[in-house]
Amino acid sequence: MATDKANTFTSDTFTHSVSVVLAQEGGFVMHPADPGGATNFGITRATLAEARRRAVSVEDVKALTREEAAAIYRRRYWDTIRASDMPAGLSLALFDFAVHAGPGRAVRVLQALVGEAGDGVVGPDTLSALRHMPAADLIRRLTRARLAFLARLSTWPVFGKGWRKRALAVEREALRLAADSPQP
Repeated sequence: MATDKANTFTSDTFTHSVSVVLAQEGGFVMHPADPGGATNFGITRATLAEARRRAVSVEDVKALTREEAAAIYRRRYWDTIRASDMPAGLSLALFDFAVHAGPGRAVRVLQALVGEAGDGVVGPDTLSALRHMPAADLIRRLTRARLAFLARLSTWPVFGKGWRKRALAVEREALRLAADSPQP
């Protein structure tokens, strides 16, 4: 956990961020073009099986609660990317990217933006580098890099319009959070 008052986060930061992500993800879907298959609150069948450490059915995915989805997001994404150690706003932008494209990929993109080796793990060097950049600038650059990555996916023609809308909505909220937070 960061010690600088401007970068210290409470569970409310996660609570707000996960509510933003869950609003973007929505409820149960099983789109034939989605390689994730059955998904609820953005949690795929494979992710739910991994979280529960057992095989799960489509019915299990449908029955997933918002609370369990939030717990999975906390453990598998938020904590993995060390979002609680990041400046306000950037934590949300990176968290949503991690949920959407995987924590390793999201972190490697962030690391490239701050000039760090892209190992996909947020460590002290990555945290130090991102704290030396204006959060708003980094949020905007992260969103552009995210959209560039998504546009290269074969499913962009099917989902691209929604992905773009999501990324830009998250960017707006992340920029609002960054503007409302004292800067170090």
